[in-house]
Amino acid sequence: MTVVDEFTAHRSLLFTVAYEMLGSAADAEDVVQEAWLKWDRVDRGEVRDPRAYLVRVVSRAALDRLRTVARRREDYVGPWLPEPLVTAPDVAEDVELADSLSMAMMLVLETLTPTERAVFVLREVFALDYDELAEAVGKSPDAVRQIAHRARSHVQARRPRGDVTAGQARSAFEAFQQAVVTGDLQALVDVLAPDVVMLGDGGGIKQALAHPVVGVDKVSRLLIGGFGKFGALTFTGVDVNGRPALIVHLDGEVDSIVTVEVEGGLITGVYAVRNPDKLSRIAAETTLTR
Repeated sequence: MTVVDEFTAHRSLLFTVAYEMLGSAADAEDVVQEAWLKWDRVDRGEVRDPRAYLVRVVSRAALDRLRTVARRREDYVGPWLPEPLVTAPDVAEDVELADSLSMAMMLVLETLTPTERAVFVLREVFALDYDELAEAVGKSPDAVRQIAHRARSHVQARRPRGDVTAGQARSAFEAFQQAVVTGDLQALVDVLAPDVVMLGDGGGIKQALAHPVVGVDKVSRLLIGGFGKFGALTFTGVDVNGRPALIVHLDGEVDSIVTVEVEGGLITGVYAVRNPDKLSRIAAETTLTR
């Protein structure tokens, strides 16, 4: 196997690791490129396990970048949401991967420190052992165990409540989609949780919600009224980050991606990304894998 072939065999995994840690496809691509440059120069005779080596390289690079982007996001205009990625149906079939990629979970990961996020993602999603984790983040195995415990407790206290099957999520989303497309306010109210939260990300480029909107009445009226302001809107159902979502087109151009979080058969979170810088990859599926 050539140097290129060996790297290519792991590229989707490496991108997924970087994206899970960063929430940005552009930053993840930069990290994967850094890994390739290092892989191209390394003495392959010193690499016993190419997969483990590359995951370690990507993790370190992503951790360095995460510390930088964390400061950059403090100056972000309005709420920050992860960059949505159109995914193949098989991502949804990997329940743990799809759960970790959901908008709600990735927002929880944003509340961790960079090291906590790296340790949580690598341990809980990609099942690295503690010795591998120690090498990846530059800590001792004992320190990594403590960080993993702290991060896990933090996430469990903030993650979406309860499990939902793919069928329940799909059913709730389809009811949501139908209500939005037809402008049926009561049908939308029926599928939203009483304490539903809606977030919008325009990045200071497109108009979006400056603050979270909370409550079924406010969110339902905002959705029906907001979409009703525009004329030539079309809606296309896709899978985004392993969850059902809508691509909203305005006059034939992509305007936004709308994803939802479902708990107990009702929608508890609505996330609308309008920032055009985050919509450049939705024309094609992104391969995400573990």
